[in-house]
Amino acid sequence: MHAFKEICKIAGAFVGVIVGAGFASGQEILQFFASFGGQGLLGCVVAGLAFVFLSMAFSTMGQRLRAESHKEVVQALLGKHVGMVFDVLITFFLFAITVVMLAGAGSLLHQWLGISEVWGSVLATVATALIVCLDVSRVIAFIGAVTPLLMFMTVVVAGYVLSTPHADVATLQAAAEQQPKGAGHWLVAALLYVSYNVVAGMPFLVIMGGQASSRRVALWGGVLGGLLLGLLMLLIAAAMYWRMDTLGGLSMPMLSLATQISPWLGHLMSLVIFGMILNTAVGMLYAFMARIVPVATPKFRWGTALASVLALGGSFVGFIALVGMVYPIYGYIGFALMACALLGWLRLGRTQAVPGRA
Repeated sequence: MHAFKEICKIAGAFVGVIVGAGFASGQEILQFFASFGGQGLLGCVVAGLAFVFLSMAFSTMGQRLRAESHKEVVQALLGKHVGMVFDVLITFFLFAITVVMLAGAGSLLHQWLGISEVWGSVLATVATALIVCLDVSRVIAFIGAVTPLLMFMTVVVAGYVLSTPHADVATLQAAAEQQPKGAGHWLVAALLYVSYNVVAGMPFLVIMGGQASSRRVALWGGVLGGLLLGLLMLLIAAAMYWRMDTLGGLSMPMLSLATQISPWLGHLMSLVIFGMILNTAVGMLYAFMARIVPVATPKFRWGTALASVLALGGSFVGFIALVGMVYPIYGYIGFALMACALLGWLRLGRTQAVPGRA
């Protein structure tokens, strides 16, 4: 029973980190899947299978290496010199995702409550910095706790949308073609989506793997996390395609879908989305700082405060612009990381586990 709880804890925390970066607002699913119409739904299946393997691979590698940051895994996969280059790129991306999340929080609070986007981002920045200063076990528990609520809300909204009438396919397809796209082809977009999410989620995933009590726990925690991501992705993309004619130009299309059902459901969804965006900001900023300075030290806390202020400044660029700019760039970088994950997982799988770990 203890092992099952630990598996669920790892899966929930991983889903929580990825959901905020690539699911909660709906903008990411819209650009990388729903905007391609029916082909985008096939892309969800491809991406879901890729998530299952990659989350399993990085979690088990983190457990074998007793990783405290992504540096150990990256250097084990790529060697010292090439690994150093990817280490720098990944570390910067963690900070970039934090910036995107703070911008997303500002957009959400503006669309939900009419609060200025600037003050919304400030509120999210303060909350993120305070939570990151907690110890790693509390951070993982915080991130995993909100995940079940988002999954429940997603199933409710998607189930309602998919069971109600919609515009004809020609209208939906025409509306989809007008949406911004993350790539020129649906398969490239699906792989890019997985790739940038892996770059975002891998650092925190290997830290969680490093905390796991055994390889089996790390493996099944990764598998369960990947399966849950695939299911959520498919539900959200299908619901968005069903309502594609009503979503044009919105920063938070998931909030729009919930509000179409009921105003009170829109308020509840807003609260959940805010929690998931905050989850990802916490996970990314924690992994970023853990790579730079020792955790649970005065330097870590002061560094967190400084990094939070810098991220807040970057968030003023705007949420939609940041999603369209940051994610595709790191998606292409992540392709190399995905290939190395496959080779490295096979190679490390033949080696002995680290002494003292099951």
